Amino acid sequence: MLRLAFVTGTQPGKWFQRFQDNTAHGGLSTVDADDSMAQLLAGHADLALTRLPDARVDDSFHVVRLYEEAPGIAVPKDSVYAEVGEALALADVSDEHLNYRLADSGLVDVPAVRDALQVVAANVGIAIAPRPLLKVLSKKQVVPLGLKDESVPVTEIALVWRKDEDGEAIQDFVGVAK
Repeated sequence: MLRLAFVTGTQPGKWFQRFQDNTAHGGLSTVDADDSMAQLLAGHADLALTRLPDARVDDSFHVVRLYEEAPGIAVPKDSVYAEVGEALALADVSDEHLNYRLADSGLVDVPAVRDALQVVAANVGIAIAPRPLLKVLSKKQVVPLGLKDESVPVTEIALVWRKDEDGEAIQDFVGVAK
């Protein structure tokens, strides 16, 4: 059985179904985690669907980059920005209280984003993070919009696994995901 940890903000359900339907590896055990790399490093997973950059990913891992995540901005649903519904630039919201901003390095603190979105939901300020993550974590009181600003880094979603633990089941899942 293949054990896969997937980072919050990804929705790999279609891959899970394809893997189970098209392979005979004894199934797939999955766990949703704010930090899927921690699950992999602790030995709780064979493979991690994770957000890059991540300083823990070094030459001892295979990395298959799958897609980039566009940056986004979360605004209160009653704000003028939500009514417009278009992608914003940082200059558009320069007067707003910033509850969270994606680090210049591209590192994402998922629990901090979750906390920031609670404040945004209370109609206070904004949060900047990968847009897919904002979409998954946003409640009814928050609207995730696109962010058009070159100064905000783009994150990537990748499959990561230890080189010394490579195997047929992992390769089959990578094939399904690609």
